[in-house]
Order: sequence, then structure tokens, then C-alpha cells
Amino acid sequence: MCARAPSRMSKNSIEVDAPRIIHRDEHFLGVYKPAGVPSQKDPSRAPTIGELVGAELIDPPHRLDRPVSGVMLLARTMEAMKRSTALFRECRVTKVYLAVVEGHFTECSVLRHNLQHDPRSRKARVVQGGDQERQSVLNVNPVRQGDRYTLVEVRPEGGRFHQIRAQLAAAGHPVHGDVKYGARRPARMPGIALHALELTLPHPFAERPMVLRCEPPAHGIWKVMGASGQ
Repeated sequence: MCARAPSRMSKNSIEVDAPRIIHRDEHFLGVYKPAGVPSQKDPSRAPTIGELVGAELIDPPHRLDRPVSGVMLLARTMEAMKRSTALFRECRVTKVYLAVVEGHFTECSVLRHNLQHDPRSRKARVVQGGDQERQSVLNVNPVRQGDRYTLVEVRPEGGRFHQIRAQLAAAGHPVHGDVKYGARRPARMPGIALHALELTLPHPFAERPMVLRCEPPAHGIWKVMGASGQ
């Protein structure tokens, strides 16, 4: 369990969260990844979340997009990487996100879309037709309404490239600040208003579930929408 991450002020007077370790055992680290920090090496050469928490780690068994904040699982050994990757591939990991989306999302909904990864634009596109059994599924539950935005809880089935961002945008409710997927304007905070709240999975080396949870940032649109304690 993780309370809100501590924050500091950037040079432009924008609050920036600090990365932190929220779980540690001999096989895994659970960490809080702030928005703007890469999950793995990218062309920017910015420090990855593993490097920022000072850990010698194998590649993570899953990724969070760079502008997304929240909980990540990091493997400390090759065997831990192998077993945890299999859990994600077999959809045995429950993932819960919070998002602030544009407009009024008024009803619990199950979104179903056929998504295609466009490597040129680095986007996921909704395509017509396709195999219904391979559709991406997103369960969306509205939590709180604002004047122009809605705080929603999101539970994806599977983990397709940019799935949450693309499906919410296709439903007419892009994530706040996500101009790549049609948001009106950038957020006045690092990243976008999408946060990985909780991961639950069977511990591959113990007969118990592993639950990793961390609340969203305590500033920006999250504070405006009263996202604490969801």
C-alpha cells in the first residue's frame, strides 16, 4: 500500500512527484512511477524508473506509457521476469486505473474496439471489422462529475498498446491533457490524467496474492476532481 507520493516544485512552479519503492522482496520491487518518467530506455536517454530507484533490475514485465503515473512491478531476477511476464500474458493480473476524461461520462460502460498499432504515428487506431474475439475490452465506471470533466475508474482486459487512451478517445472522452488522442489542450502538470492505481496478481513464488496500490498525485486536475481515496 502506498500513500500519495511526495512532490517537489519544478523550475516552472509545477509540482513534480518523486519516484518511490512501495514493495520489496527478493524477487520483485513494486514502485511508484511519476508521469514523465520512462519505463524503459528510450531515445531521450532520460533515466528510467529502475535507475531512479537505484535498483539493478531486469526489464519490467509490463510498461506504463511515459506520460502515465502509477504502480509498476519490476523484476529483480530472470526467473521472476519470466514468471511475471507469463501472468500478464495470460491475463491473470488485475489492473485498476483512474482517469480524468473530458466531458460527462454518465454510465458504467463496457467499451469494445478493434485496435491497430500504427508504428509511424506511435498511436493505436480503432479499425472497423476484425475478429470480435480479439477486441480490446475496457470497463469504465464513473466516480465523480465535474463541470467539464469526469473522474472514472478503468479496468482494462488485457494490455494492448495505448489501449485505455485510444478507447476512451474513441468513446468521445479523451484523457485530460492527452493531445495525442484528441484532448483539447495539454495538462498543466507533467503527463496526462491517467494513473495506474492498483495491480493484483498471484505471487509467482508464494501462495498469496500480491497487491500493489498507490494513490494519484495530490495536485493538478487530480486535486480538482477530489481523486484522493478512490
